[in-house]
Parts: sequence; structure tokens; C-alpha cells
Amino acid sequence: MTDIKCIGCGSVLQTNDKNKEGYITESGLKKDEPICQRCYRLRHYNEVQEVSMDSGDFLTMLNSLYETDSLIVKVIDVFDFEGSIIPSFNRIVGKKQVLAVINKIDLLPKSTNTSRLVERAKKMLKDEGITANDTIAISALKGKHLDELLKKISSMAQGKDVYIVGTTNVGKSTLINKLLEDNTGLKHVITTSNVPGTTLGMIDIPLGDNQTMYDTPGIVVDSQISHFVKASDLKFVSPTKEIKSKTFQLNIDQTLFIGNLGRIDYTEGGSNSFSVYCSQHLTVHRTKTTNAYDFYSKHFNELLAPPTIEEDFLTSNYDEYQFDLHGASDVLISGLAFISVAKKAKVSVRVPKDVNVTVRPTIFKGVQ
Repeated sequence: MTDIKCIGCGSVLQTNDKNKEGYITESGLKKDEPICQRCYRLRHYNEVQEVSMDSGDFLTMLNSLYETDSLIVKVIDVFDFEGSIIPSFNRIVGKKQVLAVINKIDLLPKSTNTSRLVERAKKMLKDEGITANDTIAISALKGKHLDELLKKISSMAQGKDVYIVGTTNVGKSTLINKLLEDNTGLKHVITTSNVPGTTLGMIDIPLGDNQTMYDTPGIVVDSQISHFVKASDLKFVSPTKEIKSKTFQLNIDQTLFIGNLGRIDYTEGGSNSFSVYCSQHLTVHRTKTTNAYDFYSKHFNELLAPPTIEEDFLTSNYDEYQFDLHGASDVLISGLAFISVAKKAKVSVRVPKDVNVTVRPTIFKGVQ
């Protein structure tokens, strides 16, 4: 008997073990479009059920891409570039054509220069050793630039199968759902969520008689901020609408806390402007650097919450980065915030251990 897959997450449906992926009742299996119990409860009750899969399982699935003759569409979260990089990506895709898709541009201020953003993304990909044959910035949620994306996919694929790949929570399933809705009228076919690991197997969608699009499982990357937050609190960290910056005028020896997961100390320079782009739910608090340790220890789950965290990461289990900024720059705390610094400065950044922090020339200048 051919395996039946859940159209929501791609897992093989089974009726034996409630604690494993793909569980469905016997009666549910008889329906025309059966979905597993996990997807059903996630869709209708926003209830998260843990499953026993790790990044190694997902990478094993993706390794099968190497043998295919296909186009790879690499989806990147504009708000979490570092967390969007798949380990061993080049080994997985081989010499196939790659289309890089920068998703969620609806989160950025409308004044953001999209051309500059694409150029920055190309450089960051190159720095990671990844060469994309083409790059496009879109919003899957808002349907922005999807027509242009489809044209690029059609031109580059030339009838070959298309694999949509990315790390967790970059918006792959949202993108495919939007493409399906625009072309067939079907809505919410694939289960989406801000919970890592929603897609558990490859989901195949016919594009024509001999061409298929595949939604692949999201790879879990250890540097993603989601690892330090309870699943129920991810909604506080991941922005869902256009970000409004919070701007502070700082002098040296002042500190900004971005919620309870990020700290930036201004260590050298004159009076300077720091604009923080983060989820509207996060508190951004300014204090003197001499008071920062005691303030955080006392308030990390009080004034600096949400989210509620299980330990005081920024005093007990953190990495610290030092940056010498030579001009207007963005400090990127992967998956948490951009901090746009207006002028030359030296800063120190603390984050939970293993979370990435990088710097780029600012994209928040000029109008597209």
C-alpha cells in the first residue's frame, strides 16, 4: 500500500502511535484530504504538539536533493539572515541553480531601500560561501512581488522540479500557500506556524504533467533565538507586522536592553542615535552601563518581559561581541532585532550563548 502523507506537514500518516509524527485516527484516515492530529490541533486550536525529530533527521531528508535535477529556491528570513543559513548548503544542492528569496519584507519600514537590501543579502550569502544565480525580495504574507518570483522560477526551472528550502520559520509554507491560493483559489493547504518544525516531511504539489514543487522540512539551526524561548512565547519575539523603530540618543557608558534577550553597551563615541527595530511586544530599556548587571538580574522576568525565560542568559550564559563601527551601521542580533547606529561608534553586544550577532552598512537610509 502506498504511504499516505499529511497534506499539512508532509509526514506519513499512521494510526498506531499518538506520540509520533503523522498520527491520525482510523476515521480521519478515511476522509478525502486527511491531515494528522498535530496539524488539526495546530490549525484549529493553535495547540503545539512536540514530535521526536531533530535537525539531523531533517538534513537526512534534504540530502536526497543532491541526486535530483531541479531548481533550488532558498528562502531567507529578512529578520533573521544568519538563522536562515542551512549548514552544508552547498553540499546538499551541488551545482544546481539557486534562486535566493528574501522573505518578510513587509516587516521592514516602507522607506527601506529594497535594492540596497538585496545587495547586502548577496554579499552576506557570498560571505557564507553561497552563490545564488538570482536574488529577489518578497513578502509571501502580503503577496508582494510574487508574480515576479513566479516568472523567475519558471524561467530558471525550465520544466524541472522545484524544491523550496530553508531553516525553520522563514516562511516557506506561507509562500507556497500564497502561490497556491493565487493560482488555484485553495487557501491554507499547508500547515503554517511560528513554531519550529511544523513541516515534517516533503510535501509535493504538482505544477504540471511532469513538474512538481516540493515544500521541504525546515532545518533547525542552533543559533536561532527561538531555542531560548518557549513555543508559547515565540509570538512576542517574532514580529508580525511592519516594525516601528524605537530611537534613543545615547552617550558613552549607556546600555540598551532589547527585551531580556539582547544587550548593547555604547563604549566609545560622541552623542549618537540608536534606532532599534524589533517586535512591538518587546520592551527596549535604557540604563547606565554601571547599573546594567544589577538591573537585568532583578528585572529579566519582570520589567524586561515578555518573553518569560528560564534563566538569566545575559548574566550567566552569554556570548559577547565587540564592534568598531566606522559609519552608519546596522547591528543584527539574529532573529531578535536590528540596531541602526547613526555614526561612528564602538559597541559591545551580549546575547544568549551561540546566538549570532553581525554588522552591515545600514539599509535604513534613503527611500527606494
